[in-house]
Amino acid sequence: MSLGKRNYPDEEAGVLPAYKQVRYGGKRHIAAVVLARGGSKGIPLKNIKMLAGVPLIGWVLRAAVESNVFDSVWVSTDHAEIEKVAKAWGAKVHHRSPEVSRDASTSLETIQEFARLNPEVDVICNIQATSPCLHPFHVREALEMITKKGFNSVFSVVRRHQFRWQEVKHGSPKLTKALNLDPANRPRRQDWDGELCENGSFYFTTRDLLMDNGLLQGGKVTYYEMLPQYSVDIDVDIDWPVAEQRVLRYGYFGRVMPEVVRLMLCKVSGCLTEGKIFISASGEEMLSINTRDTTGIRKLQREGVEVVLFSSAENPVAQALSDQLAKRTGCQVKQMGLELLNDMNEMVEARKLEWKDVAYMGNDEQDVTCLNLAGLSAVPHCAPVVAINAAKYTCNSAGGMGAVREFAEHILLQKKKAASQMEQERIDRYNF
Repeated sequence: MSLGKRNYPDEEAGVLPAYKQVRYGGKRHIAAVVLARGGSKGIPLKNIKMLAGVPLIGWVLRAAVESNVFDSVWVSTDHAEIEKVAKAWGAKVHHRSPEVSRDASTSLETIQEFARLNPEVDVICNIQATSPCLHPFHVREALEMITKKGFNSVFSVVRRHQFRWQEVKHGSPKLTKALNLDPANRPRRQDWDGELCENGSFYFTTRDLLMDNGLLQGGKVTYYEMLPQYSVDIDVDIDWPVAEQRVLRYGYFGRVMPEVVRLMLCKVSGCLTEGKIFISASGEEMLSINTRDTTGIRKLQREGVEVVLFSSAENPVAQALSDQLAKRTGCQVKQMGLELLNDMNEMVEARKLEWKDVAYMGNDEQDVTCLNLAGLSAVPHCAPVVAINAAKYTCNSAGGMGAVREFAEHILLQKKKAASQMEQERIDRYNF
């Protein structure tokens, strides 16, 4: 596929192609496009693998959607499972053709195909799915370089302080030599500005540059510098645990500040328990709960978070068991009716709270609405896909096996993180 300047028959005939025609009002359509092919060679379906409780692609989609600068947010994919996750996180889907879905296909070819199929788009931001520490302010500030300063392309970089040496092939008689320093005058780190390296988080480009010149970087071009802690790129499995710790500290968890969480609603069957009910020979019902989970509940209570346990109409808990649960956990245990959402709304309103103040843990299709509404929400690892897609966090543990403890610790971590999050975004990047 040719990547150079293209000639359009209509243009040769004196008619401008659709993308060059000025629309009424002059407002440019700005689109974000995340490339997420299904055939990753390093990690199968890497783009939707769970990272810190969220599908990898979900991190950048949340940042893009909540930046409020894009007229549309897209995922370009050839895989049905990636499509489902993309839609669950608020993106439209570009079904890429087989021609741009091969191992040898380039990002440029795919983005050009997207642009041809969407002639209304004027500025495209290609966001890398494997950059989970991207924040809304990154793309907002970078876009202003195009909309306010007149640049044609902007790409993200990170400052590295690494001395580079020339590679010497095995068996070669040549000697290596320094590429970016004088060994006789080796500078101290604090005396050297370092070098700017692409970190791949995003590339903004105008349609004209992309379609007329076949370039993502060119024309009046500039860079946007990101701090090192936000520059996470996942290529191989060994990066995963390291990236998970970085994301928990520096990732973007949404515009709702977690420290306002005052109430946790937790389903008994399938979350606090494995979903099993044991029946004795005398007909008594019994439940099994994990001490890790009760410890997690107490940790929340010590931090001022009220925890309410509930059973659904489909899986009611006997009153005697509810009383024992309440005694063991120190929580109110409520039996919900057939209209789960109505009952939940009553509980939230009775405490003069809003859904953003609530953390919700469920495990099935009937929980989807509440999972979506809550400021923080989670499901156990064993939950069905429909619930996983609705939740903001997916536990590594199964129901009854520590999932409640894991979510409790996630809530507490976000409370600590949120205390400094607003201040962190105001830090001067050049004086950090």
